[in-house]
Amino acid sequence: MNILVTGGTVFASRFTAEYFIEKGHNVYVLNRGNDEQSVGALHIKADRHSLGDTLKKYRFDAVLDVTAYNAQDVKDLVDGLGEYGTYVLVSSSAVYPETLPQPFSEDQKIGPNSIWGAYGKDKISAEKYVTENISDYYIIRPPYLYGPMNNVYREAFVFECAERNMPFYLPKDGSMPLQFFHIRDMCRFMEILITEKPAERIYNVGNATTVSIREWVTVCYQLCGKAPEFIPVSGDIPQRNYFPFYDYAYRLDVSRQMKLMPETIPLYEGLAECLKWYRNNKSKVKTKPLLSFIENNLT
Repeated sequence: MNILVTGGTVFASRFTAEYFIEKGHNVYVLNRGNDEQSVGALHIKADRHSLGDTLKKYRFDAVLDVTAYNAQDVKDLVDGLGEYGTYVLVSSSAVYPETLPQPFSEDQKIGPNSIWGAYGKDKISAEKYVTENISDYYIIRPPYLYGPMNNVYREAFVFECAERNMPFYLPKDGSMPLQFFHIRDMCRFMEILITEKPAERIYNVGNATTVSIREWVTVCYQLCGKAPEFIPVSGDIPQRNYFPFYDYAYRLDVSRQMKLMPETIPLYEGLAECLKWYRNNKSKVKTKPLLSFIENNLT
């Protein structure tokens, strides 16, 4: 197939491009050319907001829009396309209001979430544009993505704490659940959508089970050959000052996904891939001042 991937230079979009390249497809990546391109990618150098006729000469069997954040992002891309087949929007679990009963299901009404703020509202607007203007579409709503190429300071932060032989400063008792989805599983699922064309158009995606903060950190330390010493931190201290996730527990119902893709990568295996990538690519991780806050306020 001829597949267009938006972005193609960082984490989710780059992994997506390389996944489908490895599958033997003709993968075009649309970006402004400011970063190194993946080997085998067919680079279309352009800004999605000023495409002109750049894309009109191409025919894409699938468009994997990994980098759209709002309705304008979608509109400008779609207006610039020539002939194309299936359009897949990578949305977010942030479209569900935190007031809804959990686990969140695709049949629930989406709306603003006070935790995610503008990000969630923008993803809602992107979804709305897709459903109202594209006939052959799919929307996927992942929780926290992880895997090789993840430049977000999440598992990388825990690995760094372990490598420094630090105790781990645990939000409260560490029982808050987290739901993850490996980037390769996301690509596998997009592949199912564009090849099998299932009837449902919107899918929550993610691991079927959640993991507590304590369990997640323990696995990360174990992979580094360490056992974490936990130091609980009072809930009065904002969690995001010293920990990479919001103080917000949610869970997605992924039964619709599981009917099409019943198995996902085990967390231990997925985090082992993350550690291998991290150790060879530390300079690519976008760090945050979590460690300095810990040093200045918690030690």
